[in-house]
Amino acid sequence: MTGSDAFLPIMADCERGLGRPERALDLVRSKEAERLDRIGKIELAIVESGARRDLGQKDAAVITLQRLPELRDTRPQPWSARLAFAYADALADAGHEEPAAEWFGRAVDFDEDGETDAAERYAELTGTVIEDLEDDEDDEDDEDDEDDDEDAADQFDIEEIGDLLVADIDLQDEDVDEEADVKIDDAAALDAEIEAEDDLVDEPVIDDNHRDEAPAVEDKVEAGVGPAFIEPDFGDILDDPADDDDDDADEGKAEKK
Repeated sequence: MTGSDAFLPIMADCERGLGRPERALDLVRSKEAERLDRIGKIELAIVESGARRDLGQKDAAVITLQRLPELRDTRPQPWSARLAFAYADALADAGHEEPAAEWFGRAVDFDEDGETDAAERYAELTGTVIEDLEDDEDDEDDEDDEDDDEDAADQFDIEEIGDLLVADIDLQDEDVDEEADVKIDDAAALDAEIEAEDDLVDEPVIDDNHRDEAPAVEDKVEAGVGPAFIEPDFGDILDDPADDDDDDADEGKAEKK
């Protein structure tokens, strides 16, 4: 209707869906098919493979897709999921279950958007659910993460224990230093007390000596001070020697009488 050849693969697939695989193959061999781009030709080859399967040409259906070089491209492309699924479906229909399962697995890898039911077909052939495989991979990743976390925790514990041991040693050293300082301070205080006691012991002796000597000094002072307040008595020292001689003469005269 639009004059474009891009809808040719869709038209051929509709003929196949209507149960007219021969009409679908006629469109595949038409001149319009030669003007399709690469993606259009790949889509038309997929429809051709399905039409040949409908006609019972199972090996021809497989060969139709094997001729495409894009089938061996491991890089993800817009057609990769649909092409891998169609090839796996053709292999399974031809009785090649083992390679079919492999290609269904490839289709799952390419089909990130869930465009095909490759996961279900893979599960039918192998009995293994793709989701279980993904869960197993996730579990392995989780286990690896847990192992890494445990290793990191163990390393942290070792470092923390090492830090605590170093801190304990430092505290012990500080305690030893404090004890040494206390002992030194105690020794210094003890020496000061001993010196103070020696001074106290020496002081009473000095005081006693002073006290013993003090009365003598006081006596001397009193002896020296006493005469200063007593009337001088010179005795006979002040008598005239001539008077003594007169007294002696008078005593002699009296005896003669």
